[in-house]
Amino acid sequence: MPKARKRKAPITGIASTSDTSSSKSESSRAVIRRFHVLLKQQTQLQKSIIQDISKKTELADVEREIRELGGLESYQRMSVIGQGTDRGGGSEKVLIRWLKDKELHKTKKKLRLLEVGALKPDNYAGCSSWIEAKPMDLNSRHPSIAEQDFLLLDQEQNSEKWDVISLSLVLNFVPEALDRGRMLRLAHTFLLEGGHLFVALPLPCLSNSRYLNFDRFTDIMQFLGFTEVQRYWRQGGKMVYHLFQKKINTGPPLEQKLITVPENLTKKTILRQGNRNNFSIIL
Repeated sequence: MPKARKRKAPITGIASTSDTSSSKSESSRAVIRRFHVLLKQQTQLQKSIIQDISKKTELADVEREIRELGGLESYQRMSVIGQGTDRGGGSEKVLIRWLKDKELHKTKKKLRLLEVGALKPDNYAGCSSWIEAKPMDLNSRHPSIAEQDFLLLDQEQNSEKWDVISLSLVLNFVPEALDRGRMLRLAHTFLLEGGHLFVALPLPCLSNSRYLNFDRFTDIMQFLGFTEVQRYWRQGGKMVYHLFQKKINTGPPLEQKLITVPENLTKKTILRQGNRNNFSIIL
């Protein structure tokens, strides 16, 4: 009887033993969820400490737990491990397919793409003949990824500069709802007319939020001057993907429009009752 062949272990790159154990999907998702909670608390405490010095101890406790979790490096490692499509990894494949569907790979000039929250430097390397990508992240893991806060980008230098902006698993990592709205507004400012914005979010941000649903998100994007081109999600899935296009000749400048934002887009309004998450976007 022939000897049973020993099953080969999967190649996991440079992952250590601890990385391997933490790569289990539930473990990595738990770290990411906890990080979101802590960073939101950190932002709120940093603002309130100006009026209430007693919050200093509470802030120190939150920052200690962030360090104990490994800081942003730990969050990024969990995100890199989660490269399955269901967990948001490989979202560039969705964007590339949609851009090809619009035949934008046939344009004479390369598309200038700003990839916000990039964890790897070469997501678009296979499209280098028609995409000129600039990856950036708050905490760069690679010399080719610019270390930069999107919210602090120079508005004058980036105004109508980009053909495509990718916000994949970025909005949900911004602690404040108002900053999420500001990020979308800046994306509109930075895109050329007719340019495209790609947004990938955990599905519960829209399907199970107390304050945000698909219709409200669409209202926000339309007010900002975007038209929805593509949307993909599936029942039981973990992600939702959107492709928006910046409208051409949208009338009054966006800054002028924002003076009279509809009231329902400027505050949190309960849209669903029951056991829900608190994700929201406001202008």
